[in-house]
Amino acid sequence: MASAFWPSVSCLEMLLLLFLLLLLLFLLLLLLPPLAVLQQQQSQGPRLSWLAGLQHHVAWGLLCWAAAWQQWRLEQRTLHVGQSQQQALRWCLKRAQGPRCPLRGSTDMSAFRNHLPLTKASQAQKEESEGQLSTSNQPHGEASVQATLLGLAALNKAYPEVQAPGGKACVTPTSPWPHRLPWPWHALSQVSPPGSKHPDALLLGALTSPGLRALEAGTAVELLDVFSGLEAHGEELAEAIAAGNPGAPLPRRAAELREALEQGPRGLALRLWPKLQVVVTLDAGGQAEAVAALGALWCQGLDFFSPAYAASGGVMGLNLWPEHPRGLYVLPPGAPLIELLPVKEGPQEEAATTILLAEAQKGKEYELVLTDHASLTRCCLGDVVQVTGAYNQCPVVRFVGRRGQTLSVRGEDIGEDMFSEALGRAVRQWPGAKLLDHGCVESSILDSSGGSAPHYEVFVALRGLRNLSEEHRDKLDHCLQEVSPCYKSLRFRGSVGPARVHLVGQGAFRALREALAACASFPFPPEMPRVLRHRNLAQLLQRRVVS
Repeated sequence: MASAFWPSVSCLEMLLLLFLLLLLLFLLLLLLPPLAVLQQQQSQGPRLSWLAGLQHHVAWGLLCWAAAWQQWRLEQRTLHVGQSQQQALRWCLKRAQGPRCPLRGSTDMSAFRNHLPLTKASQAQKEESEGQLSTSNQPHGEASVQATLLGLAALNKAYPEVQAPGGKACVTPTSPWPHRLPWPWHALSQVSPPGSKHPDALLLGALTSPGLRALEAGTAVELLDVFSGLEAHGEELAEAIAAGNPGAPLPRRAAELREALEQGPRGLALRLWPKLQVVVTLDAGGQAEAVAALGALWCQGLDFFSPAYAASGGVMGLNLWPEHPRGLYVLPPGAPLIELLPVKEGPQEEAATTILLAEAQKGKEYELVLTDHASLTRCCLGDVVQVTGAYNQCPVVRFVGRRGQTLSVRGEDIGEDMFSEALGRAVRQWPGAKLLDHGCVESSILDSSGGSAPHYEVFVALRGLRNLSEEHRDKLDHCLQEVSPCYKSLRFRGSVGPARVHLVGQGAFRALREALAACASFPFPPEMPRVLRHRNLAQLLQRRVVS
């Protein structure tokens, strides 16, 4: 019965997609001219024409239909998660054995593990750089389309006014939506200049639209850079707004920008856009710190929503609950195949074997394992999740940290979540300070031990504190000892030296992200590394130390 079920779904899907394509082509012929007119009208400020309004209404109707179809598919797959994953597993085995070697015998997990052994993310990246693999950091098509459509539907349900014409703007070249939707959907509600990818043009488009309901950015750290740049270059932006387009200067809006900036960073977004309701960014490793900083300062009083969780392998989790204050994600079944590797302490870790989604236990932590369909690489991504519940038969998870972001100079293994907790405790003991960004380096990377015990070099970007005293620096070392008994023992014996904390100037981490984005071997965006393994990246921060 299961084998008959899935082909019928595929046939139905093909028929619906064909009908959708024909309808879309008809709309293209009918409504293409008004789209260009609509963009021009929006920049000049008159009311939308009835034809443009009709185009928006029809496009949203189609999008809601497509989202309902994806929701039905998700329901079916999560109700039959075992069938979905077995189908993906069999497909991977068929690809691994090749077209001339038909499947024989068992297609269970044992056969799958034998044909596709596990690799670590670092090993896969090394092989990719050497040309042995053909992997991509771009989200996989099916999961990314599903995350985008369901995310838009969830956002529309929680914040209906956001999807009105001119209701949102993206202020970064990258988008929080994992998949770019075809025209006319991608133009819905946006006020950004058509086709523009320059950050200044995107920000100006948003600043000249005081009625925004949603602010979009690729990731939280990129939005952090936008607000930092807005403060640094506010006068230049105000002059550009005052000049406006030929024949349409905006001196009043320029004055509003200057006045909003004069009142400081706290609550700046709501002063610029009084109707703003939600900030949309794509969740990924290393973003939580930026979300906290944005929520405490520039975006104070606003909700945050991420349509999905992305890792180096693509979309890993779908967010169906925009009202939840902390991101919870459904791990989707089907292709690409996701497995879970139980997180165990000590030497038993090597003996651990993966499980499928239906076998996950609430409260347990697992590392994500992804089988890439392009290269047939079965890779431990390093992203660790904790199961908090279930959606039908699929686990609902929250992301805990990344195993590749561990500090260890004497075998102490300070994980990303543990270090973040210690740093947060320390910063709370620095009066007036707010943490914006941080990066860590083991002393061997920079050759900074100088004959002393190995230690951590920690670079921080702060708001509200211009200089670090020795007392400030000592707080972090004490907090690390509180969260890690192993680190405390090594410090007591003198095997590990005290952590050295450095304050970097404005723009240091933005320069780091530009360097990361220019390097194909780093998955940024969306992931933001907090432990730097390359000397040139560590030296980039080292050169920008101010205290």
